[in-house]
Amino acid sequence: MDKSILDRVKVVMEHYGLTISSFADKIGVQRSSISHLLSGRNKPSLDFVMKLTNTYPEIDLYWLLHGKGEFPSTAPKDTSPTLEFYEDLSTPKNENKKAPEKKILEPLDKKVLRVMIFYTDGTFESFSEKN
Repeated sequence: MDKSILDRVKVVMEHYGLTISSFADKIGVQRSSISHLLSGRNKPSLDFVMKLTNTYPEIDLYWLLHGKGEFPSTAPKDTSPTLEFYEDLSTPKNENKKAPEKKILEPLDKKVLRVMIFYTDGTFESFSEKN
């Protein structure tokens, strides 16, 4: 039987031996919020999910939201973005050749329209070019 996100939140609480009060204090939400979630009155917000996964990095987000994967996660959580480099895969790898060098991406007549920064508290900022 497929469990809901609330069932998985309960699994997390049981895993750490937390009461509703201690769980709410740990992740930084009001105790009534947890009670309302667990009773089914409210659904988890993005802010709640972010606070939960930031407090407990071993909770796999995909497991929490979809129930696929494992808890606690055994895979290391990579939090560093790596968009500035790519590998040149145009030539096949050969055992005798050295590994392809990483190249810095160069813009192709592109201009940035907007930059958005998302914070762990669920807020964000948007910056755009003003004409």
